[in-house]
Amino acid sequence: MTDQQEAMPSFPRLNERAPEFKAPTTHGEKTLDDYKGKWLVLFSHPADFTPVCTTEFIAFAKAVDEFKSINTELLGLSIDSVFSHIAWETNIREKFGVEISFPIIADLSMQVAKAYGMIQPGASDTSAVRATFIIDPEGILRAMVYYPMSNGRSIPEFVRLVKAMQTSDANGVATPEGWQPGDKVIVPPPATAQAAAKRQDEGYECTDWYFCKKTL
Repeated sequence: MTDQQEAMPSFPRLNERAPEFKAPTTHGEKTLDDYKGKWLVLFSHPADFTPVCTTEFIAFAKAVDEFKSINTELLGLSIDSVFSHIAWETNIREKFGVEISFPIIADLSMQVAKAYGMIQPGASDTSAVRATFIIDPEGILRAMVYYPMSNGRSIPEFVRLVKAMQTSDANGVATPEGWQPGDKVIVPPPATAQAAAKRQDEGYECTDWYFCKKTL
């Protein structure tokens, strides 16, 4: 291994165990194991008291009940103190009339941010970028999405993505672009020539042997 390879940061990988953490939050100390049995949306923001982040936190807060309805918890993070987080939450409640009911990690040491690859030197050496990680009930990292500092995330997309992954897990199917609950799902393509020859006679809605849909 070269010195350059050794210096490269380690980043979390999909379908592997999410990095463990034990961190102070606005709701007391939290660990990854605290969320066992639930889906978790862990998301970072560059800093408290910034306008784009404020819009995102308001949107996440308004979606808390919808996330809870699909067995999903929210956990924010930035490289600010608990006191800064509390002051910002108070400001959002007073100025925007929105209660931030989910915990926010105070990651002054940057340990969690570094473990999850939230620090991107090309964007900032001292702030966590807009990174979102979806972790399943077994602690496996299932999805991660990065946004630039200048543009806010679409929170409904994360609700949709969790629902889509839950549907795939429960039914052994895939979901097409823009899928919403109630839409048709994609049947996994056959893996052998014999199975492919039989596919269009199996009762699915097929455009071709590799592209078939069904209604759940």
